[in-house]
Amino acid sequence: MPKVKITKKKFLEDSQGRTFSDVFNESDEPFDEVLRFFECPDRQRRMEESELHHDRSPLAGVVRELEALPEVDQFLSGVHIQRSMRFRQAIGVLVRMIMEAHGWEKTGRKGSLGVRSPKKTRTPRHNTGGLAFWFIRGERYRKTDGMPFLSVKERCEQFENCVDSQNLSMEA
Repeated sequence: MPKVKITKKKFLEDSQGRTFSDVFNESDEPFDEVLRFFECPDRQRRMEESELHHDRSPLAGVVRELEALPEVDQFLSGVHIQRSMRFRQAIGVLVRMIMEAHGWEKTGRKGSLGVRSPKKTRTPRHNTGGLAFWFIRGERYRKTDGMPFLSVKERCEQFENCVDSQNLSMEA
């Protein structure tokens, strides 16, 4: 799988990415580090495998490693609610750009990454459970040329239809 490199220029040329130019203009926001993080072919492979083999959002495949970056953790642990949200949303746009470049499309659904802690004043909002500490949800994707495996829901429907058909033929 060839790696996809999203540069600052490419990100800002994207119709959705350009709406996050403020994320690049803040000197203390580590978005350059995030761009370098997502360049890694191994991480991009894990993002695809997260959807394909684990039925989870691509971000689920790399979120713990991303949150462990000192620059990212330090920024998200600040009490900048609006800036933190914009930063996380910009990462979602970056994930979309990478997934689309690998032949995936958005499903319009979100997958859970964590369970939010009760709101407390003067502390940043984080999770108390789940996979991620800072991220709540991640966009779900499907291969544009079709998924190679059925979801559990699809398999269940297929199985139940088969069982119903067998029961009808036994009754006749």
